[in-house]
Amino acid sequence: MSKQHPEEESFKDKILNSLNNSGETADFSTNQKNKVPPSHERLQISQDAVGSRRSQAAGKKSKTTESPKNTSNKSDYKSSKTGSTTAKKKNTVVNQADSVKSKKPPQKELSEKKQEERLRKSSRDRENRVVNRIVTIVVITLLFVGGILGFYVYRYISAGLKPLNSAQTEKVTVEIPRGSSNKAIGEILENEKVIKSGMVFNYYTKFNNLTGFQAGKYSFSPNMTLDEISKELMGGTGTGTADMKLTIPEGYTIDQIGDAVEKNLKLKKKDFIDLMKDENFFNELHKKYPELLDAAAKAEGVRYRLEGYLFPATYDYYNGTDLKEFVTQMVEKTNSVMAQYYQTIKDKQLNVQEVLTLASLVEKEGNNESDRRKIAQVFFNRLAIDMPLQSDISILYALGEHKELVTNADTQVDSPYNLYVNRGYGPGPFDNPSEQSIKAVLNPQQNDYYYFVADIKTGQVYYARTFEEHNALVEQYVNNTDTTDGDGTQ
Repeated sequence: MSKQHPEEESFKDKILNSLNNSGETADFSTNQKNKVPPSHERLQISQDAVGSRRSQAAGKKSKTTESPKNTSNKSDYKSSKTGSTTAKKKNTVVNQADSVKSKKPPQKELSEKKQEERLRKSSRDRENRVVNRIVTIVVITLLFVGGILGFYVYRYISAGLKPLNSAQTEKVTVEIPRGSSNKAIGEILENEKVIKSGMVFNYYTKFNNLTGFQAGKYSFSPNMTLDEISKELMGGTGTGTADMKLTIPEGYTIDQIGDAVEKNLKLKKKDFIDLMKDENFFNELHKKYPELLDAAAKAEGVRYRLEGYLFPATYDYYNGTDLKEFVTQMVEKTNSVMAQYYQTIKDKQLNVQEVLTLASLVEKEGNNESDRRKIAQVFFNRLAIDMPLQSDISILYALGEHKELVTNADTQVDSPYNLYVNRGYGPGPFDNPSEQSIKAVLNPQQNDYYYFVADIKTGQVYYARTFEEHNALVEQYVNNTDTTDGDGTQ
């Protein structure tokens, strides 16, 4: 500028100084340690700063103009940092956009899940339909085959129950060996052309409780029924049968059976009684017939463990037969009779020992089926209230003798078999009862009596609910108040 216009120069200097001060203030943090440049350098810097500010202003308006190349180091750093931040933001925005694009709308996802579930359900339904068809086919096939088999089995059994040939009356000699089982006998009869099926014969005899078949030679014909053949076998009508027969009456004790063995079989009673006391022999039988003898094996205080288990029937005896074998035949007969009642005994929560004990009392207290069933219920009524059974039969067994009347003194005998003093069933049976008495115990006639007395002349039994009623009956039918009545109650 010329010296002719000092005001203009002064005004221009002020503007430059002002701009220079502003630049120094902006760059104070970075240039405070640097030396102050000369005046012409300051002028250049100020002009550059003015240009920079103008460029920034223009950049704000256009938003597209780039920063000048000759800006300060501070401006370059800020510009690069801003560009980096902007780039990061752009990348973030792009990533978010991509993420949004990759995510599917919730409704669309639910729709696809439902479609997948429908497909799975449809597949399961198809599988179930296939399985149901297969099961139906199998069941129908089994029913068809079962029906055919059932028809043929029915025809086979029906034919086996009928005579082999109703028109053929010619006799056939058949020999039944000693000790033959029902199954073995059936096979013999089938082989000899007497019956159609030995298997049917075996099951027929079991279901009808037909046992005790006797050995020997028999004459049968093909026109005989299974029932007719069984009766002849049980009756022992064949020729060349046993050398001797022994009949055990109902209600016999082991002592009485010993007498019969000695009398009829020419064996010693002592040997028989010793065998009854032989624990080793009993254990052998227990292993062979566990269901029959389990309770007897656990009994305490018994006189004979096999008392009650030698079934009353007629038995064959062959010369030279071992006494053990003969007694085993008796026990086997008892087991064959009791086999049909084992489940009933369990259902009633009893055991074989208890059933045979009551049956042995009922056997001698009553003389017909009706009275035996009533007396059996009287005993159950007494047991239910923990009342002693008070049976004369128990006293006679404890005494080991037979008496018409039992005295008051007799009822005090010291014995576990004394059921006047001891409550419950006692050690075990008092004799060997009949099947009728066993059935009476398992099927008693319901009543609410606690006493009974028998007319000693007619044998008729009278029942009472109270002790006073009972005493009146005793006075009327026994007419002896110093002795006990028929059931042993004073």
